[in-house]
Amino acid sequence: MSRPSGPLAGVRVVLLAGAGPSPFAGMLLRERGAEVVRIDRPGAGDGVSGLPVALDSRYHGVRTVTADLKSAAGLATVRALLAEADVFVDPYRPGVVDRLGLGADALCAEFPALVYVHMTGWGHGGPWAQRAGHDINYLAIAGALFPTGPADRPPLPPLNLLADFGAGGTYLVIGVLAALLERTRTGRGTVLSVSMVDAVHSLTTLLHDMRAAGLWCDERESNIFDGGAPFYRTYRTADGGFVAVGAIEPAFHRALLATLGLDPAAWPQHDRDRWPAQRAELARVFATRTRAEWEAAFDGVDACVTPVLTPAEALSLRKDGA
Repeated sequence: MSRPSGPLAGVRVVLLAGAGPSPFAGMLLRERGAEVVRIDRPGAGDGVSGLPVALDSRYHGVRTVTADLKSAAGLATVRALLAEADVFVDPYRPGVVDRLGLGADALCAEFPALVYVHMTGWGHGGPWAQRAGHDINYLAIAGALFPTGPADRPPLPPLNLLADFGAGGTYLVIGVLAALLERTRTGRGTVLSVSMVDAVHSLTTLLHDMRAAGLWCDERESNIFDGGAPFYRTYRTADGGFVAVGAIEPAFHRALLATLGLDPAAWPQHDRDRWPAQRAELARVFATRTRAEWEAAFDGVDACVTPVLTPAEALSLRKDGA
């Protein structure tokens, strides 16, 4: 394995194997130069998604050490790694590693420069602390799931991107970077607690500010960012493809309608009473051409209109350097 390079070169991160946010955080730290070591239990299988670990990009470049944490030898292996580590990530439910002798109090006393991170679903206190959960559950309780999807159907999970990665994993990395920076001033590590449900609450800050200002209602597909606005949603094209429209600013909205051959004066952008009719009209027009034809029509037009690519198409585009 080549020696890592980047701004975090020389930083060692030890992760106890877990699902969701912790391996994603490890990937982000590794991509910035950190050495990441994953502690796996004997006989561990593939992740909850069924993806073999060997094919999981989050583990590429990660050193894996197998250790039975219920044995003295396994605990000795972990402590030997932590003696030269900067960051330790515990993804288990509160209290599990404490019973193994790897809790924050014990390890931070033994390794005072260590940044110790608890990654939890529901936090350390309260009646839900020991409950199991996944991305969809944290979104549900944080109020981030209800606004998604069509108004006449149940809420749709936005893959597992928000709680697992956008909230949990990313907030974990932000906390680690802040703690490492603080350590350069104090010489001491710290204990961090990252709750996925709390992180999702943080992501919904703008939504709640808009609600307080009377700019958001709790009815799906009635708001500017939930598909209610005709200028911020997707439309089907003649070939069964889709285009994404994000023409929020007035100039972009005018450019959108002009390119579609519609009179901007006839469609006031923020007249919510006209939104259903405008959505229907835009749907009608977009259905007259293929996705490729609309991509060509909006080429060079500042209207924030893009094709909706499949994952395979997006990957191909990245590989082509676009």
